[in-house]
Amino acid sequence: MAGRYDGDVLAGDWRRRKAIPEVDAEPDLVVEDADSGFCGVVVGFESGAVVLEDRHGRRRNFPLLPAAFLLDGRPVTLRRPVRAPVPAARRRTASGSIALDGVRAQVAKASRIWVEGVHDAALVERIWGDDLRIEGVVVEPLDGIDDLPADVRAFAPGPDRRLGVLVDHLVAGSKESRIVARVDSPYVLVTGHPYVDVWQAVRPAALGIAAWPVVPPGRPWKEGVCAALGVAEPADMWRHILSRVDSFADVETPLINAMERLIDFVTSPA
Repeated sequence: MAGRYDGDVLAGDWRRRKAIPEVDAEPDLVVEDADSGFCGVVVGFESGAVVLEDRHGRRRNFPLLPAAFLLDGRPVTLRRPVRAPVPAARRRTASGSIALDGVRAQVAKASRIWVEGVHDAALVERIWGDDLRIEGVVVEPLDGIDDLPADVRAFAPGPDRRLGVLVDHLVAGSKESRIVARVDSPYVLVTGHPYVDVWQAVRPAALGIAAWPVVPPGRPWKEGVCAALGVAEPADMWRHILSRVDSFADVETPLINAMERLIDFVTSPA
């Protein structure tokens, strides 16, 4: 065994050996490969190796080995930079509100939102359902608004029992506007949109048509629309309409404004 080592391996000041610094291989960092002398800027990574490009545009890959590079003439160990994770985009509900994860639906409150029919209720649920469940507000369909003043009195609205009503075709001089004018409780907000039916509040582009058909006066509007579009039954047309609505972007602004006002009203503190 004599002569196997040239000297004592523990001889010398081995505790003072300099540590090789580690450096993040950021883009445009200029380094030299210690073995080959190839000098270039960091332009990326490939198969676990750093890619260097010299001043002539030539590129070579070098493994990220300890003390394998020179930076300003000094040995360094290059390491791939650790990037901070990009936060996920905040999820939004169909109404455009920020979705709240882990929040359970509230128990239904006394306040309500009334709409004119089951189609209106289904469309409101499709767009604002998540928001209303968090707020604990129930949407109830009416069979028209001819008896609205009596229905409101029976509901007995109050400071903790507010009522919002969404009305179709709420325009000046209409039958609907005259009925609404008879509701005067401060705890009731009646608003609506100008369309003949809630179908028409869906943007034509969402259905792949240029515009809603014009139905002659005196003909039932839904039947006239179905005839113009070649659909056999209103039920078939409604299923098609609802299937094409994914968010608030698929309905007209007057409906959006009306619903947002109603939600704000019935959820306002007493």
